[in-house]
Amino acid sequence: MVELRWGAVSITGQFRENNEDAYVVDSGSRYFIVADGMGGQSAGEKASELATDVVPKQLDVLIDFDKEESETVVRKIDEAVSNANMEIMALSELDPSYHNMGTTITFIVNVDGRFFVGGVGDSRVYRLRGKTFEQVTKDHSLTQALVDAKTISEEEAATHRYRNVLYKYLGTKEGSTGTEAQEMQPQPGDRFVLCSDGVTDGIDDNELKALLERFDDPKEAAEAIVPAAEKGGSKDNITCIVVHVH
Repeated sequence: MVELRWGAVSITGQFRENNEDAYVVDSGSRYFIVADGMGGQSAGEKASELATDVVPKQLDVLIDFDKEESETVVRKIDEAVSNANMEIMALSELDPSYHNMGTTITFIVNVDGRFFVGGVGDSRVYRLRGKTFEQVTKDHSLTQALVDAKTISEEEAATHRYRNVLYKYLGTKEGSTGTEAQEMQPQPGDRFVLCSDGVTDGIDDNELKALLERFDDPKEAAEAIVPAAEKGGSKDNITCIVVHVH
């Protein structure tokens, strides 16, 4: 059985009036979730709050965390996220103050020592294994679509005017089309970070890797990553969860 240690930090930052990010960590380390809300006034905050409320409740009901076939886990994660998406869309229609609200979501779901990693939108999960650092989720942004189509390069994507424009997030029909969750076998020594784009807008992958490597305590790592992103010029709310595998 894998033992997990974790730390999390979420701040409003210097440029926003309220924190539209939300995160949740299960007390039994069965799931870790980050959501980044969007919309006017308090709408984004409500969307991310709904996502981090509905999805855990659904996971608790739907998944047997001690034994469950991999295909079943992926299907049930998609069902949980789809249900949250429908609730966000419904409230958006019913209450004018929440009109057009939306949120990203990214997660690690831990079932019997297997990790299922995925998301909707552009919040990310990264893994550091040995010296190899990689983004394990895929952004649902227009720039990533352009990179995939080989229209622009990775370097151009970093400063592209559409880099924060999403074609898929919770609060739209596309939000129920699946989370692209992939199964991973965590290994002792693995370090994961789940983050909103407030982190990646302020520091690049090299700096994120260096900070993950530097701290053996995941809470200390999270407490270093968030202010580094703020100092690096992030103009958004900034949230990250760091998970260490033992």
